[in-house]
Amino acid sequence: MSRREIDLEGLSATVVTPTANESERRAEVSLRPNSLQEFVGQRELVQHLEIVLGSARARGQVSDHLLFAGPPGLGKTSLASIVASEMGSGLRITSGPVLARPGDIAALLTDLQDGDVLFIDEIHRLSRAVEEVLYPAMEDHRLDVMIGRGPSARSIRLELPNFTLVGATTRTGLVAAPLRDRFGFIGQLDLYDSGELEIIVARSAVLLEVSLGTGAAGVIARRSRGTPRIANRLLRRVRDYAAVEGIAMVTSDIAETALTLFGVDHFGLDKIDRRILGLLCDQFSSQPVGLTTLAHACGEEPSTIEDAYEPFLLRAGLLARTPRGRVATEKAFHHLGLQPRGGGLV
Repeated sequence: MSRREIDLEGLSATVVTPTANESERRAEVSLRPNSLQEFVGQRELVQHLEIVLGSARARGQVSDHLLFAGPPGLGKTSLASIVASEMGSGLRITSGPVLARPGDIAALLTDLQDGDVLFIDEIHRLSRAVEEVLYPAMEDHRLDVMIGRGPSARSIRLELPNFTLVGATTRTGLVAAPLRDRFGFIGQLDLYDSGELEIIVARSAVLLEVSLGTGAAGVIARRSRGTPRIANRLLRRVRDYAAVEGIAMVTSDIAETALTLFGVDHFGLDKIDRRILGLLCDQFSSQPVGLTTLAHACGEEPSTIEDAYEPFLLRAGLLARTPRGRVATEKAFHHLGLQPRGGGLV
């Protein structure tokens, strides 16, 4: 076995370690933009935020509550951090599933300092009881707490400091209407185009000290499914490949080879994506397939298929939903190099 074959077999064990070291964690955090001026893409949303935050600063007040919606990996967490930075405020981060009881959110709210930004990721997963605590906190900056039980129970009102709640959701429709209506600004994040992703990859390459040749950033950008998080992840995998091979400058050919090795094709599809399309195009002979059946055939949970893989395949025109189930499109057959065999083809 040649040295090249040994290196490639040991790639995941020696380079892509399960636990990143401290310098790697710092590098990942440093890839996030620190201001609206550094934020690439989402031009309309950034312009709106400049107005909302600029107005709040001019008045000497906290910003309205903000809700960011869109697919995972588009920069919702980064925008929350930028909001705190632009307002010169502290940032507290939590997520909807963590806040299981009203006491959890009450403890968090009473610990805030004046002007702080509270970021709740996956806000659509808050329980109804927790949401009801948030309503008066968002509107009137107060918290009603019950003391004691039974006939002796009494309610006391706690005044909260001025704060800005920033929520993030991938499922806007699951955010309760009373909660959604209490946000002063709702911003929708869209997928990025290849040009924007090239800028992001080039910036991240500088921060990760990766030398990219002409066209290399474009190769990575085109396989990133319109998502900066995926672009940065693929860049790190290309960096790992180059490090193992002893390559100082990553050319477009090297980037192509590395991403193909990691199972990412020129359309950005990975192994699971191709397995889903392969099942629809081949095993099920173009017939509509239910989500549960498709998930079992792939060895994945139905929720994983529906939330993690299906959205991109739908947007890319490779998969379609019908009343009877999921079907592959003609584009999917062409991508896999298969010939349609009839029924169910879209």
